[in-house]
Amino acid sequence: MSSDGVADTEHSMQINPQRAQVLAENLSNVLQRVRLIAVSKLKTANDILALHEKPNGHVDFGENYAQELTEKAGLLPRSIRWHMIGALQTNKCKPLAEQVSNLYCVSSVDSSKKADALEKGRAALAEKQDLPANLRVLVQVNTSGEPEKSGVEPDQAAELCRHVREKCPHLHLAGVMTIGAIARSQASNSAESINEDFVCLREVRDKVVQELGITREELELSMGMSSDFEAAIAQGSDEVRIGTTIFGDRPQKKDAKIKDERAEEK
Repeated sequence: MSSDGVADTEHSMQINPQRAQVLAENLSNVLQRVRLIAVSKLKTANDILALHEKPNGHVDFGENYAQELTEKAGLLPRSIRWHMIGALQTNKCKPLAEQVSNLYCVSSVDSSKKADALEKGRAALAEKQDLPANLRVLVQVNTSGEPEKSGVEPDQAAELCRHVREKCPHLHLAGVMTIGAIARSQASNSAESINEDFVCLREVRDKVVQELGITREELELSMGMSSDFEAAIAQGSDEVRIGTTIFGDRPQKKDAKIKDERAEEK
């Protein structure tokens, strides 16, 4: 254990060299084209460490579950930039923002209550230690109209964006995000494909920047996953969230392990 209470990963986790090479090649193929969040949900901390350590040095990793992110953050170097990309309950916003100092971005803000809770958490953390920057947040937009999807309606995005900018001094509104309909994602598997959800998010961004009086460069587009990132990049995405293309198929949640016990035995 290091002096600041963070586990010494050099001695607590082992990396499989063959596995590390496969992960690195998969990562490089996407990194050559766009900023990439490596979605590591249900994958081991060993896999994350393999991509974070040199020569790869990847820093941006995304998690879907607050508890899993918090546990991994306690094991891995603070030089990692964690992205909370999954749906986040309001009551989990403040603890996450307060407990994980290297939480870099919350990509699933879809209500003013969640924004306010993240603000309270980050403000509490700022009282304990110096923070290099405000916590980045993305406003999630439900571009597909599916009732089971998280996200604000497109015509409500500007109001929430304004709230973050004006009422949350410890947060930084970095952009807008969407997770499109599965059917459209599966059909949009090439750069030539046009995904209506991505078109909608671009239109939402343009409306927000006009209403808030800011520039396009101040509001990024976050869209595209393993099944549709080619189309997302072609349609102007600034970042993509890639999981299975890099890490391979995920285990069932009940079978997922924070650490690879087989690697630890070697």
